[in-house]
Amino acid sequence: MFKKSLLLFTALLISQFAQAQFGKILDKAKEKVGLDVPLSQEEAGNGLKEALNNGIGEAVDFLSAKDGYFKTPYKILLPEEAQKVVTKLKAVPGFSNVEADLTERMNRAAEDAATKAKPIFVNAIKKLTFQDALNILMGNTDAATRYLEKTTFGPLYAEFKPIIQTSLDKVNAREYWKSSVTAYNKIPLVTKTNPELDDHVTKMALKGMFSLVEKKEQGIRTNVGLRNSDLLKKVFAKQDKK
Repeated sequence: MFKKSLLLFTALLISQFAQAQFGKILDKAKEKVGLDVPLSQEEAGNGLKEALNNGIGEAVDFLSAKDGYFKTPYKILLPEEAQKVVTKLKAVPGFSNVEADLTERMNRAAEDAATKAKPIFVNAIKKLTFQDALNILMGNTDAATRYLEKTTFGPLYAEFKPIIQTSLDKVNAREYWKSSVTAYNKIPLVTKTNPELDDHVTKMALKGMFSLVEKKEQGIRTNVGLRNSDLLKKVFAKQDKK
């Protein structure tokens, strides 16, 4: 009787194991032929977080490198109200190159500040709920970027601005700009001005950051070749079918 029970129990275990293995094989087969495989909430959340971490890491590393802003499409230019200052100053001795000098200094400051962005982004990603992840996954091609912009812009601005101020001072940009504005305001008949550089550089640095994050997001949504893990392939395959 004991032997029969043991044999029956063993047969049951083997049967359950075989069913589990068959289920895995069937799922893989379904993936191969493009059939829908159920996506769990946990997979959706983890897959989206992996994609965001990868994209943010690449964006931050790119922009924080030398010339990450200065020699790329994310280059920060002088604020519009400053253009009239530099135009007038071109004729003033000692200030003929003020626009080029300030532009480089502003972009170097932004590159310094970009190094501090990653922990803030990572913290926001950790707070994503499974439902947030699923909504983003099935949302617009910029849904993740807009979510991050909404949840991180304030903390990023607060973190970036003092670093940018310090970085601008390190390359003497704010003092240089102050002397430029002083020289400009001495020109007869001009309207006196004093546009702030640090606020402008901070906002434009963040605009460039989110633009690059959006580009990374759209890349993984549309380019299957960028999905470099099984989880990413499975998660974004669901988005492909929407």
